[in-house]
Order: sequence, then C-alpha cells, then structure tokens
Amino acid sequence: MAYHNPQHIARLAIEAGTKKVHLPFLSVLLLGFLGGAFISIGYLADIRVIASLPHEWGSFSAFLGAAVFPVGLMLIIVAGGELLTGNMMAVSMACLAKRITAAQLIKNWFWITISNFIGALFVAYFFGHIAELTASGPYLEKTVSTAAAKLESEPLAVLFSAIGCNWLVGLAVWMAYGADDIGGKILAIWFPIMAFVAIGFQHVVANMFIIPAAIFEGHFNWMDYFRNFILVFIGNAIGGTLFVSVFYWTAYRQELVPDSSFESKEE
Repeated sequence: MAYHNPQHIARLAIEAGTKKVHLPFLSVLLLGFLGGAFISIGYLADIRVIASLPHEWGSFSAFLGAAVFPVGLMLIIVAGGELLTGNMMAVSMACLAKRITAAQLIKNWFWITISNFIGALFVAYFFGHIAELTASGPYLEKTVSTAAAKLESEPLAVLFSAIGCNWLVGLAVWMAYGADDIGGKILAIWFPIMAFVAIGFQHVVANMFIIPAAIFEGHFNWMDYFRNFILVFIGNAIGGTLFVSVFYWTAYRQELVPDSSFESKEE
C-alpha cells in the first residue's frame, strides 16, 4: 500500500482544505447532505447490530457496533461527501497556511453544518421513523438510551468528550490522505473511528442523527438537542483544529514551503 509521510500528508491536507472552500455552492450542499446521511447510516447500522444483543455481552457489544459505524466515513472519503468534523481539520490547515481566509473557513463550516444536519435528519426521519428502523422494540430502546446518555452528561464532560472525538476523527481523515489506494484509506479510517465510537465520544454530526431519531419517537425536545449541539460543536472544533491542524502545522511548518503546484486555481 502506498504511504505518504506526515509532512506530505500535511501538504495534502492543505490542498484538500483549499479545494473544499472553492467548491461550487450547489456541490457544497449536495456533498454536505451526503456526508450527514452517510454518517447517520453508519450510526443506524450500529443501532441495528447491537440493540438486541444480550446485556451480558457488555462492552463487546459496543465494539461490534463500533466496528460497523466507520462505514459512514468510508463512504464520505471514497465515494464523496463533505463532513463538518473532517473540514474542521482540513479547512483549518488551509487557513493556517494562508491559502484561505478565516471568513472562508467560517462560511464553509456554516454551510457544511446546515447540509450535514439536513442529511442526518433525512436518515433519522425517513429510515428511522417512517421505515421504523429505530421506532420500536429494542431498536427504539437503544436509540433513546443512547440519546439520553449524550444529553444527560455534564457540560464539561460533553465538551471534553467532543474534543476527544474529533481528535480521532481528524486523525482518521489525516491518515486517509496518507494512503493512495482504497484499501489503505479504509484501514486508516476504520481504527480511529472504531475507537471513538467504542469509547463513547460525542460527534456533532452523529448526534444530528441519534438525538433527532429519539425526538421523532416522542422523547426529549429540540432545546435539549441544541444545548448539546453547541457544546459538541465547540469541542469538535477544538479537537480537529487544535489537536490535529495546529499541532501538525506547528510541527511541520518549516517544511511546508510555498509550492506552485499547491496553488489554488482560484487564487
């Protein structure tokens, strides 16, 4: 499997972040919708796998769910999609390299957040509620208990859980940039994403699915969701931007000399 060293991955992340900002607006919305939908499908697979497993299986059942969840990011990276948490790393790298402005970063994050949310709601409502995949039996119980665990955590716990989450998600995307073939990208994605799900960290886009799925079945309310959203968004932004982008930019900035081959066509 072809592999790029971390310094070259940093260059690729800068290039990817620059390209994301310059996507046509319709592409941003469509790819953002797919990103939210794909992550939600991964979470739906998680729920459907573990909901009826024996309680005695304990954390092994959590591992089985975590093993299927990464299909969401695999679809985004390989098939195509835009994911807020991945952009918190890649677009930040482009901003640190002065390839884009802070205003462009904020605009990108805003529209990807909106489109991810629409995609996640689509899966939660039409697949979870209308198709009844999270609407009854053990699947409803698991959906509600999972949402409750996220909503009932203390604010500081939510914030640091979200930081840990996007440290790992950002690294999954970072390592995927380091592989040239599909097999390498899938392996790079699977381990960090499996780890964050097995640990129980909070992911802003995953929460766009699981909490509304419970709301659609009459549990909790939208104010509960938006309070959680704010803390998880902030924590994910810190995890992806500070713990991945800033750390690696600082470590490798002397080697990231200007290179005309990495200049954006729009600049």
